[in-house]
Formats: sequence, structure tokens, C-alpha cells
Amino acid sequence: MRLAFVTGSLVHGGAERHTITLVNRLAERGHECHAAYVRDDPSQLERLCGAASVRCLNARRFLDMSSIKRFSRHLAQLRPSVVVAANAYALMYASLALRRSGAAAPLVVTFHTTLLPDAKEWLKMLAYRPFFWRAERLVFVCEAQARHWLARSVFARSHQVIYNGVDLEHWQPRSPEESATLRRVLGIAAHDYVVGMCAVLRPEKNPLQLIEAIARLRRRGIAARALLIGDGAMRGAIEARARALGVAGEVIVTGFQQDVRPLLGACDTVALCSDSVETFSLAALEAMALERPVVHSDIGGAAEMIRPGHEGYLFPAGDTPMLVEKLAALANGEERARMGAIARETVRARFAERDMIERYESLLQETALTRSQRDSLRKSATAH
Repeated sequence: MRLAFVTGSLVHGGAERHTITLVNRLAERGHECHAAYVRDDPSQLERLCGAASVRCLNARRFLDMSSIKRFSRHLAQLRPSVVVAANAYALMYASLALRRSGAAAPLVVTFHTTLLPDAKEWLKMLAYRPFFWRAERLVFVCEAQARHWLARSVFARSHQVIYNGVDLEHWQPRSPEESATLRRVLGIAAHDYVVGMCAVLRPEKNPLQLIEAIARLRRRGIAARALLIGDGAMRGAIEARARALGVAGEVIVTGFQQDVRPLLGACDTVALCSDSVETFSLAALEAMALERPVVHSDIGGAAEMIRPGHEGYLFPAGDTPMLVEKLAALANGEERARMGAIARETVRARFAERDMIERYESLLQETALTRSQRDSLRKSATAH
């Protein structure tokens, strides 16, 4: 197949990472994969090693018709078997460009969002819905997300759920010696209880809640520390809150890291405090693959990956006392080890990257064949 993938940008986000994985792995399976991104943020461009071509549409505004025209000419020349758009913004550009190009390629959209952060995004969603309706396939990343959006009239000609997956060979648990060495380098004592968060530090990730939880855990006599792996607009606010709560020395912000595996291995537990946007967290699955139990706000499909008391715990979004209780329960090293082992086995059984890629390959082949058969029947009917 000749496949064209479109994302809104190449920032370090879950939808973008997911698309890059699809491009690279499907290319390894012999498919010709091309990539395009709407806005000029090429943060992950170097990871697109499997793409036969990569094109930035250089959109200067929300709806840039000159970018759509350029993309339509590109699609007309490329003549892809299927166009795959990641999320609603890329879907809008792909849909409009396809209509202008005259290309007969079916459009598939992978959707990675459930809760929207504000009224402005909800209004945008109303504008995006007709583009979903015209798509051939809509892929949700968990069952909870599918129920949420189908109830709100976001659908395509057909839909299905394909869970996110992670590469178990890449996400191998670190040795205790390696983790202990890195903890010493970071100034973390052997007896410290390290709660990690791996995320771009944006408001919807709610990192301030973790800082509050660390302060409360320490008041209870638990030697808790936070290791925030990432960077972002909220870094200053995080550091200010830590100072205000008297835990500045117990909070480490690493900044952006190309390889987060050693730092995650230095954590005892991983917390995800998101109060919106999170649908089926790759960061959670990666931590689980590294044998780290996860304490996750109960939003999106969190309950489909984490069974309380097995792979970690869930807590109501925004409920800091409950977050503290769940983190305190994992201060016990034996419990962490037990749940960490279960977490990796769950990823192996249900969320392996190889299984995800095979499902996408089958979906795209079926979509291309269905469109081809439909076009043949239409031509035959016209001829007669």
C-alpha cells in the first residue's frame, strides 16, 4: 500500500508519537509511507525514519487555504491507497485537500482525545464533526472514548477500537544496579520513595497536584520525592508551588529527555494526574512495561488498562486526598514489586505494539480494498 499520514504537528504528544510508530513499523512491513504535518513544529522529525517523504504544510493560521491547496496538489501526485489523519485538526486539512485533489483515496482518522479542556475546543469540535462523518473509518483508542464520542454524534462510515501499544523489547525493565546508580547521581537516597511523572508540563497534565501530594505524603512521615521527567510551560509554576509547600528539595524537574527509560527506572511508582485530554496514555503503558505500577486519574480509558490493586490504582480526577491514599499504599516495596510484575505482563498480553501494528495493517488493507471494490462497482454501473 501507499499510505499518506497527516498530523497537526510533530510535537512530543501521544497522537504524534503514535503516528510516527505507525509510519515506521508499516514501512518495515513493506508499505510505502509518506508523512505530512500541518504546523511547523518538527520536534520529533528525526524519529520519522520510515517515511519515504515528509512534508510540512506550513499553515500560518487555523485554516490556511494556501496550505490546503499545496497539500491537495501533493495528494494528486502521490495517489495514496489510504490517507490517515491523526486527530480532528489534521482530519480537517486532509479532508479538504482530498476533495480538491480529486484523489479517490479513502480517509481514515485515528482519534486520541476524549475530554476537551475548554468551551473554545468544544466549539471547534462542532465544526470538525462533518469531517468525521465523511471519513471512511474512525479508529478510537479505547472503548470508553468510543462510547463518549458516539453519544455525541462523532462517527464515520465505520469505526473500531484499537488500543495503543508499546514495544516490549524497547521498554525493558532496568537492572536494580543501573537504577540505584542513577538515583545516586540525582541525589536520591535508597530509602526515598520516588513518584515519577513523564509528561510535557502543561495544565491539562495537572502536575501541581502531584506536588501537593508529595507535601502531604511527607507530612505523614513517608519519604516521598517527585521526579518530573519533561519540560513545558508549567515548570516555573511547579517550582514555585514546591517552594511554597516547603518541598522544593524533594522535587526534581529533569527537563526534556530524549530517552526517558533510565529515569522512569529510577522511579518507584508513576503518577498521571491529568484532568482532561488524556484518553489512553502511552506514558502509562510505557511505565507499566518497565514494571512500574501506575496511579492514574480515572479518565478516558484508564480503567481499561489498570485494574486497581493489580497494575496500580485509579483515583477520581482532581481528588488529591485519594491520590495521596493510593500513593501511600504503594510506599510498600513488596506491593510495588508485585504490581509492577503484573503491569508488564498486562502490557505483553493486551497492549503489545506488534499486535497494534497488525490490527492497523489489516484495517488499512481492508479499507483500501473496500474503496477499490466500491469504485469498480460504480464504474460498472455507470457503463451500463
